[in-house]
Amino acid sequence: MPTQTFIAFDADDTLWPNQPHFDHVEAQLLQILAPYADHATINTRLYDVQRANMQLFGYGAKAFMLSMIETSIQLSGGAVHGHEIQRILDLGKDLLRFPIEPLPDVVAVLTELKERGHRLLLLTKGDLFDQESKIARSGLGDFFDHVEVVSEKDEPTYRRLFARLNITPDNFVMIGNSLKSDILPVVQLGFSAIHVPYHANWIHEHVPAERLAEVEFRAVGRLREVLGLVG
Repeated sequence: MPTQTFIAFDADDTLWPNQPHFDHVEAQLLQILAPYADHATINTRLYDVQRANMQLFGYGAKAFMLSMIETSIQLSGGAVHGHEIQRILDLGKDLLRFPIEPLPDVVAVLTELKERGHRLLLLTKGDLFDQESKIARSGLGDFFDHVEVVSEKDEPTYRRLFARLNITPDNFVMIGNSLKSDILPVVQLGFSAIHVPYHANWIHEHVPAERLAEVEFRAVGRLREVLGLVG
């Protein structure tokens, strides 16, 4: 891989933990709604509601909170209590203010790449206010030459970004944990991507194995290994 000029990083679950916090809240929701449905039914209905709401609410803690409330109303037949709704609201607010601690090697890797003269980009999807708050709480903002918060990470989004920043396939690499959002659309446009897996993954980001069969990208076991793949 030639020396890169632009190195873009995903944020959630690449630079700091995110999905574990949502998993914790979902576990609390299972307890709240236990009088109304079993765990499997709650999980399935919540995901169905989230998918139906994505075009209206997008991604992030606020969208998740609204979908949890809607799920509660549906599964309880409207019998959910006010104090239960309040508990769900409190859980959603917790998702908007949890401490942000960079994952292992993140600061060292960003420092090294900056010292090598690369331009670092932060590309994350979700609610603008929420993502900007997480970036501020992480203390990592100063590492990046450009920060982009988008509503979706798909080919049109990447294409617009590449055109605006004059990025070409020979001077760009995307680094992230999501095959669906960080890897596939980038590679399908003819650009380079490095997959850094994370132990917790949202089902919506799952990619069937057959879609990856002929997709060429690099993968590492931990973030520090990307230093050996870029100049």
